[in-house]
Amino acid sequence: MSLPLHGGHAPPYLIRRMITLSHAISKVIIDEYGQQEFLRRLSDPLWFQAFGCVLGFDWHSSGLTTVVTGVLNQALKEDVHGISIAGGKGKKSTTTKNEIPELAEKNYNLSSSKINDLLYASRMAAKVDNAAVQDGYSLYHHVILFDQNGDWAIIQQGMNTINRMARRYHWISDNCKSFVLEPHSGIISERESSKVLNMTSMNSTDNQRI
Repeated sequence: MSLPLHGGHAPPYLIRRMITLSHAISKVIIDEYGQQEFLRRLSDPLWFQAFGCVLGFDWHSSGLTTVVTGVLNQALKEDVHGISIAGGKGKKSTTTKNEIPELAEKNYNLSSSKINDLLYASRMAAKVDNAAVQDGYSLYHHVILFDQNGDWAIIQQGMNTINRMARRYHWISDNCKSFVLEPHSGIISERESSKVLNMTSMNSTDNQRI
């Protein structure tokens, strides 16, 4: 799947339509299958890409990630969908650590323990994809979506300024038994790199012990 780096902004008329449509589609899925299933679908990189196309953003580019998550940030309502979203692109990604406690307390009255778990997941996912997976892509986008039970999904994207491509990383709480051992629910980009240091691979357990 091609994820070239593209600048610019999606047309405002399209964003308005995407917000309305994503609000409705998300509600149908959640009403039928629950919040956890919706998070699970977002953690599938191919489903996420198709979701963006269905919403009308049918450019296969780096912008699909940032636009779709930005649209969801406006479309998802706690009283309708029961899901909160924190983070975003660039500087917005650094506000996640402040947004998580605020949203978790206001929307769900989550315990301190669950809030700390969400903060840890957000921090570790970013650290792993920046440091433990050394593939030449630097993170510039990070969002976490979570529900009233503390279940979460994380969507991150990195850029490679040399080949002008992006790579998207997906995580899901019910599939993450370890943050440092095969933790991803999916990673997607057009190109495979032959020289990658993946310290989260099962093949890297000896290196991890050292």
